[in-house]
Amino acid sequence: MHAVDKSPVPPSFDDVTALARDDMQAVDELITVSLESDVALVSQVSQYIVMSGGKRLRPLLVLLAARALGYEGEQHVRSAAIIEFIHTATLLHDDVVDGSDRRRGRDTANTVFGNQASVLVGDFLYSRAFQMMVDIDSMPIMRILADATNTIAAGEVLQLMNVQDPDVTEESYQTVIYRKTAKLFEAGSQIAAVLAGRPKDDESAMITYGRELGTAFQLVDDALDYDASAAELGKNLGDDLAEGKPTLPLIYAMRNGSRSDAALIRESIETGGIERLDDIRAVIESTGALEYTAARAKEAADTAIAALSEIPDSDYKEAMITIADFAVKRRS
Repeated sequence: MHAVDKSPVPPSFDDVTALARDDMQAVDELITVSLESDVALVSQVSQYIVMSGGKRLRPLLVLLAARALGYEGEQHVRSAAIIEFIHTATLLHDDVVDGSDRRRGRDTANTVFGNQASVLVGDFLYSRAFQMMVDIDSMPIMRILADATNTIAAGEVLQLMNVQDPDVTEESYQTVIYRKTAKLFEAGSQIAAVLAGRPKDDESAMITYGRELGTAFQLVDDALDYDASAAELGKNLGDDLAEGKPTLPLIYAMRNGSRSDAALIRESIETGGIERLDDIRAVIESTGALEYTAARAKEAADTAIAALSEIPDSDYKEAMITIADFAVKRRS
């Protein structure tokens, strides 16, 4: 007779969302109230993008981290909503800059409402986020979020400078994804430590966790651009290449492919051409570029999990570990 495996089943992402259901409902209610405006188009565009789906990973992180650190107040809800507003503002602006027409499986706001409305409503969300920061009445949190917003903006400009440049290094690419993606994850988890009044060691652990989680998330996102269907991806396959973005799968494939392979990718980055996307995906596959990108993502996720080692065990801590695992295993 075979022994029955009685080892505990690790929590699923559904378990994570269930754990934070009440807090997330409070976030959604605050978002709805905060989106109200006497200018109808502001509310219309904001509702369209904020309520367009997605797993709300960034605000969820704030909620779980705060609870894992023993916070029992209510300002983590406001902080989570602020993080979501900043993220949403960047999406509105990004889609205009990139000329994107699909996100999360539906038309982008700029496709539906136009570029002008998307940019201006993005500005509204940024300014609303700062109004909500003032309501928290914490200078350390204001500083974290102000620095994060500035870092994200600089990261977007740096990414723009890298567009159609096939000579971008892996180091430069890592700088971009830290600034434009990982920084907001980092800010969210750091805020949780500040709210909970935790010592600097715990705050540093949360900074590391958020930074590495955000890095893993973006690495996988960039790999999915060459390894998923449009339905799974929620956008068009090859969008990064069409925008001339030299992401890690392309950087690695150029570095490890043949001269002709590298020349093909270089030309496609320089022109934003996806006519030979199938050939480029073949090069990416043959050079192991997706495996390399996945390995870097796994390293980042492992570092994020390791940063939690001194945090007291709880269901919330387990949920944060699950999120790190999800970041590298997701397919949507």
